[in-house]
Amino acid sequence: MATTRARIQPPHADTLLSRLYLPEDIAAVLGCSTWWVKDRARRRLIPFTRVGRAYRFSDEHLAEIIRMHEERPAQAPQRPGIPAPTRKPRARPQPETAAPTVRLKARPPRRTTKSQYGTAA
Repeated sequence: MATTRARIQPPHADTLLSRLYLPEDIAAVLGCSTWWVKDRARRRLIPFTRVGRAYRFSDEHLAEIIRMHEERPAQAPQRPGIPAPTRKPRARPQPETAAPTVRLKARPPRRTTKSQYGTAA
């Protein structure tokens, strides 16, 4: 006689528990390597959940990782028709007293040819 076990789910189980993703899933979504995801989690640079010794990520974690690495424009966009001001890169100031350059000379190798020492005994 075969018995089947029925799953017992509390009401609103979907709202209480969110799915946890593997580092491989997160890496595929972000377009990076699994190593990067695990390394950032290990160094506590991205949010994660630890299940035993494994890193797991929720939907909220993924959204926060994306927000953390989002780049915003430095300036507000200009109105069309008005050219944006152009900036010239600033030249680095040169040190006033430059040290004279010294040419390095390679030393002879420690192991020299056998002919210099003769034959071995």
